[in-house]
Amino acid sequence: MSKAIEKQIDRLKDKEHKIERFSDILDSLTSTEDRKKLLWKEVYENAINDRESANTLFTDLLIQCKGNASNHSLFGQLMSKYLERMSKSNDQILRLAELIAKEDHVSVDPNAIFDQIREESA
Repeated sequence: MSKAIEKQIDRLKDKEHKIERFSDILDSLTSTEDRKKLLWKEVYENAINDRESANTLFTDLLIQCKGNASNHSLFGQLMSKYLERMSKSNDQILRLAELIAKEDHVSVDPNAIFDQIREESA
């Protein structure tokens, strides 16, 4: 199997693991409606997918632009939009964490959330 295919399989497994962990968190919320949990899970999956897609596209352009000023000027704005998409996805995940913490009556530690996002992005 090629390394590219293996890498895609690993990413898919990692994403599935993240979604599974998130589902476990939602399942621990006993007083939350199932409809709300389902919606939150969908928002989380979309945010993860958006961030991953934008990261893939950004990385592809970054490789093309590396050391090439004309490509950088050509693709710079598009790369910026991909970074904005990744940032918005991170913001969605942070907002979900706040909603879940509020629902679970727990205080949110922003540093822990940022560490988790950084860990997931790696």
